[in-house]
Amino acid sequence: MAFIFLILAGMLEIGWAVGMKYTNNFTKLMPTSLTVISMIFSLYFLSLAMKDIPLGTAYAIWTGIGIVGTCVLGIILFGESTSILKFIFIGCILVGIIGLKLIK
Repeated sequence: MAFIFLILAGMLEIGWAVGMKYTNNFTKLMPTSLTVISMIFSLYFLSLAMKDIPLGTAYAIWTGIGIVGTCVLGIILFGESTSILKFIFIGCILVGIIGLKLIK
């Protein structure tokens, strides 16, 4: 169950990272509200996951999910640059996440 909480926390991290792009420096009420709610729940689920997953592992996987998801959505939603090197390094992060899961 801990890894489900961790994946959920990572997905919510993606939500608040992308959500910040829409807040206009926290001046738009709805995007700001959704971003803050995502932040709170992301940290809550991360704390639940850390009951059973070591701190370093949980934090690395949480941020890794956030990094990969935010990069992908940045490309899709905001037309951010793409390059083979970017995808190679995102792949390295994914391999690291999988490796951490396997050695937990």
